[in-house]
Amino acid sequence: MAENEGMIEPFAAQQVRADGDRKLISYGTSSYGYDVRCSREFKIFTNINSATVDPKNFDENSFVHVEGDQCVIPPNSFALASTVEYFRIPRNVLTICLGKSTYARCGIIVNVTPLEPEWEGHVTLEFSNTTTLPAKIYANEGVAQMLFFESDEVCETSYADRGGKYQGQRGVTLPKA
Repeated sequence: MAENEGMIEPFAAQQVRADGDRKLISYGTSSYGYDVRCSREFKIFTNINSATVDPKNFDENSFVHVEGDQCVIPPNSFALASTVEYFRIPRNVLTICLGKSTYARCGIIVNVTPLEPEWEGHVTLEFSNTTTLPAKIYANEGVAQMLFFESDEVCETSYADRGGKYQGQRGVTLPKA
């Protein structure tokens, strides 16, 4: 599906672990899933403006925008990034995003999130730094794994049918009410 139907673009048909002599945190096809990369755009949570975090009335000043090959997340804080890959989930597939163990072993947790049938877009990822130290994540390297569950029938109502508010998102997308 990924290669023939454009389900994942760009798509790495094999696991990538190095770029020349430089080791990478792996991305691409894995045993039963696909390891995604995050882009170079990050939004790092900050409380310098003393805003209240409200998902119904989100204040964009709660984040500092950073672009680069890496992002340092402050202690006990979080950052948002989007996947390099653009997804087009078929109507008979449910996808679950999980963190990679390499980051989990460093106290960096990726929020578990579903990609519903017929959702499409770049996935906005949330990285929580659960440690008391600054933590680093790397752009264009593996950061999370997508697991795909194919049903023997199509769903009755898809994300597209509902007109989901995050349909077609590109880049880091903040909460929408």
